Amino acid sequence: MTPGPDLQQLIDTIRQDAGTDDVLVQLATASSTINDLTSTSDAALGYFVDRARGAGKSWVEISTVLGVSKQAAHKRFADSWAASPDFSRFTNRCRAVLEAAGVAAHGLNHSFIGTEHLLLGMYSEPASIATKVLLAHDITEEKVAAAIEPLSPAREPEAADQTDTALNEGPPFTRRAAHVLQDAVSEALALGHNYVGTEHLLLAFYRGQAAIATKVLEQLGLDEATAWSDIRAQLKELGK
Repeated sequence: MTPGPDLQQLIDTIRQDAGTDDVLVQLATASSTINDLTSTSDAALGYFVDRARGAGKSWVEISTVLGVSKQAAHKRFADSWAASPDFSRFTNRCRAVLEAAGVAAHGLNHSFIGTEHLLLGMYSEPASIATKVLLAHDITEEKVAAAIEPLSPAREPEAADQTDTALNEGPPFTRRAAHVLQDAVSEALALGHNYVGTEHLLLAFYRGQAAIATKVLEQLGLDEATAWSDIRAQLKELGK
């Protein structure tokens, strides 16, 4: 295994990055560097946990390898995003998609943001990679909305009145939607990207086969292999 930097190497790197002998600047640089390392390490570990889950490994098996309890592993990797989402790596376009997802949920009188709303939110950013891929396969917003309707029908306005407070504060993400957002970070990491874009979000839909967005995409003819190929082609064209 390739060894990581030792303590002295890390200290020397931080001092070099700070570019000054000012101890407060060095401290601020150290804090930023360690936070970045911790975030990247967590994302990397999460990526391999996701792969293990995708291979059918149980939380008991995963927790044994990690040396923690099943409850601790599940809380860290399955529930942590929903409790405290981190969008710091998300691009402006991707964040706009999340905001549009909330609008889509509100428009359907839903008191939650699910994967179906995330998919609808893609169309708020027509210049994004993911939306270009969707439209290239004639998967329009209208077709997506029609496919979602029987799977996640709109609620009657009077049925939603009880949740007005929650909606005004912003509807919460469902567990599956939260996992998709977390998986988008893993997809970005797998591609060697330090940001999370709409393309990573689109790929993340395919990690949860039970998600409504996944069912809709496959129903409309866009499978994971095709989405992956189209995204790679666009990234190559953009030099990423």
